[in-house]
Amino acid sequence: MGIFGRRNNETATTATATLPVDPALAALTGDYTIDPAHSSIGFTVRHAMVTNVRGSFAEHEGALKLDGSDPASSTAAIDVKIASIDTGIADRDGHLRSGDFFDAEQFPLMSFRSTQAQQLGGDKYRVTGELTIKDVTKPLAIDLEFNGTATDVYGNERVGFEGNAEILRSDWGLTWNAALETGGVMVSDKVKLNFDISAIKNAA
Repeated sequence: MGIFGRRNNETATTATATLPVDPALAALTGDYTIDPAHSSIGFTVRHAMVTNVRGSFAEHEGALKLDGSDPASSTAAIDVKIASIDTGIADRDGHLRSGDFFDAEQFPLMSFRSTQAQQLGGDKYRVTGELTIKDVTKPLAIDLEFNGTATDVYGNERVGFEGNAEILRSDWGLTWNAALETGGVMVSDKVKLNFDISAIKNAA
């Protein structure tokens, strides 16, 4: 069962071809709050050309608006607190928070706002939107898999997604680097983003 459908750009003359709404899907319609205790937003970046550094942001909040009658109209909004970055090494985290990278004091948040969603097949989707880092806003496409729904032990209705995306950090002004004696650079420009999201349906 899917959440996001393909956006219909066809004219009204093809309206008879519209698929019926799945009742189970329509039942998911509503506003959801991302549960940070059961969600993660992380990244992987190549270090010194030979290995990967992995990290995450411990503090984030967001909301989903799911429309079961018109799934392509569903939206997502996420705000991430830059100062909560964690790579497991305090000195490295401090450097990432500094003006060489995120400048967390002046630009405390990284934000994503969706603009479109489309079905790729099965439970796989692509959500397109705008990612803002250091007051620079660029388009970002996130490939998602819908993991389903459940009612937890506290009676909360939950939905789950996991996804990934790739960016060039230099597009957002994150250009610091250092040359290696053996050639290449200390930190790759390409960054892989990963998302594991659990969201709770808001009370009516």
